[in-house]
Amino acid sequence: MVNFIMIAFCIAAGMLFRKNKLVPADSYKGINIWLIYIALPAVSFRYLPKIEWSPTMFFPVLAMFVVWGGAWVFTEFFSKKHGYKQRSRSTLELATGYSNTSFIGFPLVAAYFGEDKLGIAMICDQTSFIILSTAGVISALRAKGRGENIKPQIVIRRLVTFPPLIACVLSLTLAPIVNFSVADPFLDMLVATLAPMAIFSIGLQLQFNGWKKQLSQVSMSLLYKLILAPLLVLILALSLGVRDDIGRVSVLEAAMPTLISSSIIAEQYGLNTKLLNLIIGVGIILGIMTTAIWQFVVKIYL
Repeated sequence: MVNFIMIAFCIAAGMLFRKNKLVPADSYKGINIWLIYIALPAVSFRYLPKIEWSPTMFFPVLAMFVVWGGAWVFTEFFSKKHGYKQRSRSTLELATGYSNTSFIGFPLVAAYFGEDKLGIAMICDQTSFIILSTAGVISALRAKGRGENIKPQIVIRRLVTFPPLIACVLSLTLAPIVNFSVADPFLDMLVATLAPMAIFSIGLQLQFNGWKKQLSQVSMSLLYKLILAPLLVLILALSLGVRDDIGRVSVLEAAMPTLISSSIIAEQYGLNTKLLNLIIGVGIILGIMTTAIWQFVVKIYL
């Protein structure tokens, strides 16, 4: 219960601070730097070396690709039906295909399944980032008519310079020869900053203006993101016999609202950031409730 009180408190605090102008408009960027360069890498070094690897540990990777692939098909069908141009299609793809597996996902996974399951959540998160940094960027470039100029080295550079991914690779590479457990008390203190600061940052960015005019796009995106995506992963887990915490965490991570980093890419490439931020904001509020339902579902079926 304390985790949910913390989530509600931090979101409300962020919204109130922004509304009353107690912090600069872009103050969330400073918080995100701490999260990306310190807190998220700390999660990798704290939990990934302790994972007992098995063939089923690759299920979270497969799950995130299924979420992305399903979103692409779903948004393409919806966009063609409504005659949307590529800019709107790319915006909806970014809004629908990528889950907030870290800033929202990590606190909820910890709340429902315990902090020791964050290693599984980290695999989901790094997979989502890799897909976003490749397929997401390519989709955004297509909207600007520059798909033919996409250079592989640009995509690769985005991947290899991302601190959480670097920490993920290092923690897995060094785990057989370095005992990271001696640093657990220090890492625990860094990891403890992740949830409150991430959720406070989200509260600083939440916007709900103009939702009535874009209700159909918001509804479509969130129908897939919060209902259909986790349903696809649940069916996949049942089909493959992944009836354990790996399957449960993967379904819950698939049920998370839209990844906030999608908005950063949308802004960089001139997409509809107003729509994307609206989907993010509404998705976070609804996602708190829908993920609560999904955690009951997975405990019954997986």
